[in-house]
Amino acid sequence: MTVKELVVLEQVAVDLRQGKRFYDDNQQGIGDYFFDSIIADIESLRLYAGVHSKQFGLYRMLAKRFPFAIYYDVSETAIIVIAVLDLRRNPTWLRKQLNRTPSPKKT
Repeated sequence: MTVKELVVLEQVAVDLRQGKRFYDDNQQGIGDYFFDSIIADIESLRLYAGVHSKQFGLYRMLAKRFPFAIYYDVSETAIIVIAVLDLRRNPTWLRKQLNRTPSPKKT
């Protein structure tokens, strides 16, 4: 089994900050739980990358504890996390967010 590098695009940090802020605005401390949960889900891609179905041309893993999806791609050497998006949003908005940054080409 080849160990792949886990690459997280800068835009994912923005997605995580927005999600954390949303949950902290509802109840203090939930944002930290959201952040930690999503990071654990992203780390699980080291084991499960590539087994998820594709949507909008990217693999989509559903977060375990929140209504969010982790969109990613897999190359020969890396797992590239493209976005972490709220699934309660309009699918047109989701597609637009995924097109904001071109997907890395597979190597």
